[in-house]
Amino acid sequence: MLVAIVDDDAVVRESLLDLLEVSGYSVVTFASAADFLESSRIPEMRCLLLDISMPGMSGIDLYKELKRRKIAIPVVFMTGHAQEALINEAKRAGICLFKPFAGAELRRAIETAIEI
Repeated sequence: MLVAIVDDDAVVRESLLDLLEVSGYSVVTFASAADFLESSRIPEMRCLLLDISMPGMSGIDLYKELKRRKIAIPVVFMTGHAQEALINEAKRAGICLFKPFAGAELRRAIETAIEI
């Protein structure tokens, strides 16, 4: 199962990559929403871990763009410091985790997102 991580923080991307690979997931990472949208692997992706607050296109904006393009990928939003309005919008769209979170919490969120 291929999981994509989109987060502008390299340390977060690498730690999530390591955690998910140890848990048996195949993982690809992206430093920005624009990088993600250029990927040829989008059709393979079963879940998207998406930081809400990023420079340029935010996680919420990427989510809306995916919907506009009719690309259905289950999303788990992540945030450490997003504005309340963005957090509320993410919660309405699906699952939202607050950084830092435990590995077990992340794995449960991914499984729940895929089942929805």
